[in-house]
Amino acid sequence: MITQLNIHYTKKIIKLLFKKTSLFFTEKSFSVKKRLVFLFVFVSSISFSQILIKGNILSETNKPLVGASVYFNNTTIGTITNSKGEFELKIKEGNYTLIISFLGYKTKQLLITPQNNDVNIHIKLKEDSSILNEIVIKKTVYDDNWKHNLARFKHAFLGRTKLAETCKILNEKDIHFNYNIKKNTLTAFTKKPLKIKHQGLGYIITYDLVDFTLKNQNLFFSGFARYDNLRKNIKRKWKQNRLKAFNGSQMHFLRSLTSKKLKKDGFLVNQFKRVPNPDRPSEEKINFAREYFNLCNKPINLSKNISNPKTTLDSVIVTLQKAKLPKYQDFLYKRDVAYKDMISYDNKTPYLSFKDYLMVIYTLEPEEENYLIGMFGKRKKPSGVQTSNIVLLEGKAQIDKSGVLINPNAIFNEGYWGFEAFANMLPLDYKPSSN
Repeated sequence: MITQLNIHYTKKIIKLLFKKTSLFFTEKSFSVKKRLVFLFVFVSSISFSQILIKGNILSETNKPLVGASVYFNNTTIGTITNSKGEFELKIKEGNYTLIISFLGYKTKQLLITPQNNDVNIHIKLKEDSSILNEIVIKKTVYDDNWKHNLARFKHAFLGRTKLAETCKILNEKDIHFNYNIKKNTLTAFTKKPLKIKHQGLGYIITYDLVDFTLKNQNLFFSGFARYDNLRKNIKRKWKQNRLKAFNGSQMHFLRSLTSKKLKKDGFLVNQFKRVPNPDRPSEEKINFAREYFNLCNKPINLSKNISNPKTTLDSVIVTLQKAKLPKYQDFLYKRDVAYKDMISYDNKTPYLSFKDYLMVIYTLEPEEENYLIGMFGKRKKPSGVQTSNIVLLEGKAQIDKSGVLINPNAIFNEGYWGFEAFANMLPLDYKPSSN
């Protein structure tokens, strides 16, 4: 479909140029030969600006896998293999992750970095013989416990934003759960890719879930996503929602950072340090206080005001009261951080690189009401801006040309970006309209 659209678009431009050829020839002083050379170069730049990725997908016994999904992760660029297991895709120069998946086989991923040369790929998929998954599937009962786990999964995975409310997982019963009560950990997996209808953004998303772990309130999930438009004609509402999801997002920030347009795009960046809170007791003292509290056979008033502890029980009460204090304190020491203190280059490759922590403030949109309410119903005071913190986990993080991180696990997001989950994510090839 993408190839046909490009051909159609190119032909349309050629027709328009030739329609104005006679007028163009009479009003300009260039020769006909120069005009035709200009036209050829212009059309060639459109036709050959993309790189062809082709190949075939086979089983280990060299049997063509017909209907295998082949797509670039987190993009709208994808296809399925034909009767010979063959495929063709076109992309622009850059870094891409090619995903090949077929039911009953292990999903394959390849890093593709074409440099103006076509790429030919031959892949053999291995059969998936996961015994553990089959055991869990056979034990799955779609009862109240499964419904409760599904609600927790959707809440964590899709998020709590307004856009999350417009998402619907079409094959919910393909999701299987395992809950470890001792570790308070919920894990989920699927044998088939999730089909998500995103009515808010106008996509049907195929998501191959690799991992989902929810421990207490800490979430980790990973997978491969393919985006397809719900309709050929994009609704105006979808365009507006996509632009709203993009504005202020991490993708928007990284694109603005690499193009040095942060202020113009509405971003302010501050830098801060994070140190342990001296008023909060150590974890060792807190654990001792909790054990002592559990061993007591009498009611204890934890709200008791004790200024000078005299007994062990008094100390336990004070310790448990102070355990509610935040573990860390943040100290802002630099406002309006310079580009050189946020981004570095290695052979013209950009990296997110900075000391301590960055506070990214998007000034052109306020917080959503669901963010202000919070997970536990306690409403925050609105600030009128969206504030996110970036924590580097690996020293630095490479930024792709599309405005995303090559390794998304190289950083940790806090604040507003942590609130915006999967439902607010856009495909990597998304580009906001110039209008």
